[in-house]
Amino acid sequence: MSSIVSQIGDLAEAGERMIERLRRKAFLPDSGKSLSVRIGIADAARLLGCSTNRIRMAEEDGRLPSPPASDTGRRLGYTLEDMLHMRQILGASPQRSPEDVPAIIAVQNFKGGVGKSTVTTHLAHYFAMQGYRVLVVDCDSQATTTTLFGFNPQFNVTRDDTLYAYLSIDPTQTDLSYAIKKTPWPNVDLIPSNLELFDIEYELAAGGSDGQSVLAARFHKLKQGLAALACDYDVVLLDPPPALGTISLAVMQAANALLVPLAATTPDFCSTIQFLSMTDQVLRQLEGVGITLDYSFVRLICSKFDSNDPSHTMIRAIMEQTFGPALLPVPILESAEISHAALRMMTIYELARPIGSTKTHKRCRANLDESLGQIEQLVRQHWGRVTPAREEDVLQTHV
Repeated sequence: MSSIVSQIGDLAEAGERMIERLRRKAFLPDSGKSLSVRIGIADAARLLGCSTNRIRMAEEDGRLPSPPASDTGRRLGYTLEDMLHMRQILGASPQRSPEDVPAIIAVQNFKGGVGKSTVTTHLAHYFAMQGYRVLVVDCDSQATTTTLFGFNPQFNVTRDDTLYAYLSIDPTQTDLSYAIKKTPWPNVDLIPSNLELFDIEYELAAGGSDGQSVLAARFHKLKQGLAALACDYDVVLLDPPPALGTISLAVMQAANALLVPLAATTPDFCSTIQFLSMTDQVLRQLEGVGITLDYSFVRLICSKFDSNDPSHTMIRAIMEQTFGPALLPVPILESAEISHAALRMMTIYELARPIGSTKTHKRCRANLDESLGQIEQLVRQHWGRVTPAREEDVLQTHV
């Protein structure tokens, strides 16, 4: 190997060392990620869909413990564990009934840079804040989602911790329970990924020469394995690679819903059209050999949208004309707050306080709640439910 080519390995090692330094800086003191978010009573009432009075009354009569106080006597707010307990006591849990089919959503696009992993992670945390039980499955060997959840794919994750041990030609696991890792979020679990997961692509490509029987078996196996795990969750989010490979196809066949993020640029729009066209062709071919898909919804969501950029506004108008109601009406806005949080390997929902201005943070959080809430409504509609009426709204209608 030439000295010039060998620099690639040196660059990779330098990059890994820097990622570990960033991790240690972000997750001090033990390089492990923790959740330090505290929720005030007003925000807690909003999330629970009740009044602050109802919460205070439950604390006074002993049904709920009061949150701890600081040395000055100020209430510190509720943890996410507290919120989950409050949902159970106050009957405010959004969890599906046993008869409802868990939502298994593939977040997919071939185009890199559309924010696929960022959307996946924020969506997981949004669902968690609303009280749902969430499983995130990182199927991308680049492992960005795994990193955002606080795991270093190079040092904290082995090949046998990923889907590889279950999907490889010579599997060592018969179900996927071995791969589930707890995250700092009490109601979010993760199946991590790392670079070695890409070995499956080679194995399945080589094994698929016998009339695609190996591929078909692996497609069915992933769907079967995820369906078994999904029984313990409300929502399963799948983050596949940004390419039409065997893992991506297996993921899309295992899902029962598809979310396609795309940025408001001409290259992203054109790339997404190609993605949809190629996917349609491949799925028709798979259908010809008995591999079928059945989605409860297929939606596109505009990510990284800058409302002050005329070109973004123009491309978004083109998206609306092209995709119609399949394009979710509220885009995810480009925000420095998201970028600043990502630098700390966090999402907006993990920030204990704003990084930039309070106004910017509130605007970003409100947009994410509204935008990601659209997906929650699609899930609930599939369960035959709508958003429960808020206590204040019910009272106002009777005044």
